Amino acid sequence: MDILVIEDNAEIGTLMADFLRNEGYTVSIAPSGEKGLELFDKYGAKIVLLDIMLPGLDGFGVCSKIREASNTPIIIMSAKSGKEDKLNGLILGADDYIEKPVDIDILLAKIKGIFKRRYGSDVLEESGITLDRENRTLTAGGKTMSLTEKEFELLRLLMENKNTTMKKEFLFSSVWGSDSMSELQTLNVHIKWLREKIEEDPKDPKHIKTVWGVGYRFE
Repeated sequence: MDILVIEDNAEIGTLMADFLRNEGYTVSIAPSGEKGLELFDKYGAKIVLLDIMLPGLDGFGVCSKIREASNTPIIIMSAKSGKEDKLNGLILGADDYIEKPVDIDILLAKIKGIFKRRYGSDVLEESGITLDRENRTLTAGGKTMSLTEKEFELLRLLMENKNTTMKKEFLFSSVWGSDSMSELQTLNVHIKWLREKIEEDPKDPKHIKTVWGVGYRFE
């Protein structure tokens, strides 16, 4: 999914989603913080548009929860225009804070800017490791090799969120899907295979780190 809109006002959420879909983005809408986190955990998102005044868990809580597992760009949209609210949102990890009523043209420009900076290149390069998103190939240690679909999606997700600890459950649901018949152990096996391809010593990995009890992090 491209964009997750977490907005409790059904009319605003629907209008925003329709506009973004007309621009070619895939969009899901969540009417509460809890539902937004559920959708994000299952399917992920390239950008989250987040209201603050939500029923139950508010937008600040949602922002904090997302930042525990991902550095996905978050744009807060809120009628709360006070300096303290803006600072709180940015400190919690939001990438931007837009006051309501939202100027849709400005919002779209910000979204396009994020996509261009974050996802515009077809190549991810980190520490001598190159992942070609167009050809779905990996180059490491001077060797170019092909990856299985799941290996590619897993490594792409880790590299796009470098230096961020990602929960096992999030990685599994993002790559295998919430309805997958596979088990969580499948993730561990694929991590092992990736380490064999990119690490000088797979038993002492320098790039794909295990964060015990939580998940994995790409460094």
